Amino acid sequence: MRLPTIPTAPFCPSEVKGSIVIEAGVSRWTKLRRFAGPGFLVAIGYMDPGNWATDIEAGSKFGYALLWVVAMSSLAAIFLQMLAARLGLASGMDLAQASYTRYGPFGKVLQWITAEISIIACDIAEVLGCALAFKLLLGVPVAWGIVLTALDTMIVLGLQGKGFRQVEAIVLALIGTMMFCFVAQLALVPPDWHSVVRGLVPGAPAHDRKDAIVLALGIVGATIMPHNLYLHSSVVQTRRVVGGVRGDVHETLALVRVDTWVSLLVAMLVNAAILILAGSAFHATGQTGVNDIEQAYKLITPIAGGGAALLFGLALLASGQSSTLTGTIAGQVIMDGFMHVKIPCYQRRLITRGLALVPALIGVLWLGDGAVGQLLVWSQVLLSLQLPFAMWPLIRSVSDRAVMKDHAIGLPTQIAAWALFAVITGTNLMLIAGVAG
Repeated sequence: MRLPTIPTAPFCPSEVKGSIVIEAGVSRWTKLRRFAGPGFLVAIGYMDPGNWATDIEAGSKFGYALLWVVAMSSLAAIFLQMLAARLGLASGMDLAQASYTRYGPFGKVLQWITAEISIIACDIAEVLGCALAFKLLLGVPVAWGIVLTALDTMIVLGLQGKGFRQVEAIVLALIGTMMFCFVAQLALVPPDWHSVVRGLVPGAPAHDRKDAIVLALGIVGATIMPHNLYLHSSVVQTRRVVGGVRGDVHETLALVRVDTWVSLLVAMLVNAAILILAGSAFHATGQTGVNDIEQAYKLITPIAGGGAALLFGLALLASGQSSTLTGTIAGQVIMDGFMHVKIPCYQRRLITRGLALVPALIGVLWLGDGAVGQLLVWSQVLLSLQLPFAMWPLIRSVSDRAVMKDHAIGLPTQIAAWALFAVITGTNLMLIAGVAG
């Protein structure tokens, strides 16, 4: 049986709830094909330039020894994203709307401000990453590259009126670009795969353990993005399974699990590939002091040739541009949920990019092009500080039967969620102490 034609959905998610209908009676492959998309929109946030900075330094300094941290952080991210998707599907509210309903004026304002800070911090990383990519590929100074990133608002403007599926397809193409670039680079600089496998076993390097701890905490802080919890709880509502024997929400949640796991495992593989590439290209050749993206680009050319360096620059540009789209959607979700304000997505993009351009440009002009790596790390520290402010209302909401009805999480999941909250909050404090020290 053919599904009815659904009108093309506009770009912003607040207007596309339930716009992609999936009939329960169709084949499982058809369900998965029609459902795929929300997970990849979320996954792109786990591959932004901020992740590059920590993964490159970790791979250069410790080889593959911290690969297990990437894997464990990714599993924690999958767990939290599943909770966010569950909230959106079972309650019909995204995390911003649920928080607005649950908390008083002070709580609403506090969460809105921290959510906006997380988006700006992430966008600063995107600005710096794209500016650096322009410098590496076109030879322009980083300051001019930052100015050029303002033009990506035209990309968002060009997507006005496009269907949400088209936006998802563009993001998927950019993810594919990154994957191709890193697979090709790993072919040019093949790692020791036995050592890679050993890197998946938890443990601390035998040398410089304090630096290893700080870097490991940096990887955690760079991996789990707070605004992605708001984003996922919203965009997952664009799908709706109808005619399910066990209920529409139950059927849709089953597809969410597959979409989220597949998408974030792809993100984990990309992040792992960055660390592995740094380990094989730099650590294995004795270059253990590579601690920023530009330095990595310059050093990879004599090691693997100009082709690898070009692929490196293209992957960096794809990373920054894809995050632009998801950051815009997340900003719209947060503004709509907390402030009940709806504006065109390109206007939202102008606001976010304008707030990110100023600190990025001041930082580069003040500290010089060589400070990009340091600024990226600080943007991740700022992001990590915001995560507990998103986790707290998320865990409380998905545990509340008045909000979730029969789909509230059980006691074992609640214990796991609060334990993760405690670990991440403690990790943030250790990260701050490590950076400050």
